[in-house]
Amino acid sequence: MSITMIKTLIVDDSPLVRDILKDFLVSEGTFEIVGEAENGEEAVAKAKELNPDLITMDYEMPVMNGLIAIEKIRQFSSCGIVVITTHDTAKMAYEATVKGAHEFYAKDIFTSEMTDRKKGEIFSTLKHITGIRKRLGSLQELSDDSTEVPRKINCIVIASSTGGPMALCQLCSGLPANFSVPILLVQHNTSGFDKGFVQWLDGYSHLNVQIAEEGIYPIKGNVYVAPTDKHLSIGNTGIILDDSDPINNQKPAADFLFKKAAELFGSSIISVVLTGMGSDGAEGTRSIKKAGGITIAQDEASSMIFGMPGAAVETGCVDMVLPLSEIAQKLIFLTGCE
Repeated sequence: MSITMIKTLIVDDSPLVRDILKDFLVSEGTFEIVGEAENGEEAVAKAKELNPDLITMDYEMPVMNGLIAIEKIRQFSSCGIVVITTHDTAKMAYEATVKGAHEFYAKDIFTSEMTDRKKGEIFSTLKHITGIRKRLGSLQELSDDSTEVPRKINCIVIASSTGGPMALCQLCSGLPANFSVPILLVQHNTSGFDKGFVQWLDGYSHLNVQIAEEGIYPIKGNVYVAPTDKHLSIGNTGIILDDSDPINNQKPAADFLFKKAAELFGSSIISVVLTGMGSDGAEGTRSIKKAGGITIAQDEASSMIFGMPGAAVETGCVDMVLPLSEIAQKLIFLTGCE
């Protein structure tokens, strides 16, 4: 049985970085390097010529940077684009998702010390992004037939991963400055990219987006983002940052946050599971439902990857499966902010 190869274009002004990425991708067996480019202008030309399935794109390059190149490539191609950049340009990496990139990684993770688990995660994500890998069983779409009505809500918890930055940009920009409920957010970020993510998302939101800090009690109009490599939790004294072991290979883990928030807030909580690989948030959704809270999942059609919301739906504990475009308005309605 023949293997469908993923035609890949590698773009970086450093020959060393291009070689590292080439060796990494080729080692998996299904990525075929069809070309290389050392600046954005060359990348655009080769993308037209080679019609790749996947492009790895540096941000800082001479002649034309990655952000401009992505915009130009998106005018004629729907291929997968992954930004490979440094921590110094983290904010711009998130901006690239608005321009059409699907995911990004830090250059410094591509070393001989990368674990097999991390390699597997990256390869799986790249295959989903390119559309080469078939979707795992299509779940039946649920309509919003919920009978939920506005009630007193004290907290909203959100989980997201691959495709999450763009989804969160749309969701948060749809919430008004006078939104009356604090939001606790777990987005699976590359280590060290949390500050850039917060700065970027804050620029698109009417709310105040900040990294969660120990001891702060969440207040309305604020979004508290889990730092990378710490679990986000909440208790009677406020936010708790927990350094315990990963849960299902995730740290921070949405399941950890959801369960702790359910214990504290009971029925006065809403959970939202957005696009992402894996199943983080599914068990947490079960906890929210058991506590009497309201549970929402993003629908398959609007999810870049339906793994996390799909796993939540499969628990049977999701009240509403909604297109991304409707989630902000639903939160406004359920919290009585209309």
